[in-house]
Amino acid sequence: MAEAGEPGARPTDPVGRVLFTITRIFAILGGLVLCGMAVLTTVSVTGRSFLNTPVTGDFELIGIGTGVCVFLFLPYCHLTKQNVLVDFFLNNAPARVKSFFDTVGNFIYTVIIATMTWRMSIGGRDLYEADEMTLIMEIPRWWTFPAALACLALLLAVCLYSLARSFTEMRRG
Repeated sequence: MAEAGEPGARPTDPVGRVLFTITRIFAILGGLVLCGMAVLTTVSVTGRSFLNTPVTGDFELIGIGTGVCVFLFLPYCHLTKQNVLVDFFLNNAPARVKSFFDTVGNFIYTVIIATMTWRMSIGGRDLYEADEMTLIMEIPRWWTFPAALACLALLLAVCLYSLARSFTEMRRG
């Protein structure tokens, strides 16, 4: 098993294990949505090519599915440190310097995700009140916001956990 600070490592503390289990379930759901999108695209392209009848609203459904997938994958990716990292300048830096920059990065990411969660809740409410719908299938646009907010809330919990973990690592040196 990898060490706690390495990408892909599973947390060993109780809070981390619970977050890992939940984020893994979310990521699996994201994978299922992604598989569904692949099937939908295949059926639509096949229908368009051979029967001249694509799946109605396929672009809308793929757009919705893509957004849902991104939100479902983010908490797991952040918890396991599998998200995009730019560490070119820190490859040969001492562990304490890396821990410092991990802490700063986790703090900034936590602030960004907290702000996104707040603004998405307002945006979802506004779309609900406006009763805005997709053009072809007339799916209410606000329907995806509760799922996105649940994912963002989980991501915020992961960010707070990661911030605490990186701060502890920085203090230990």
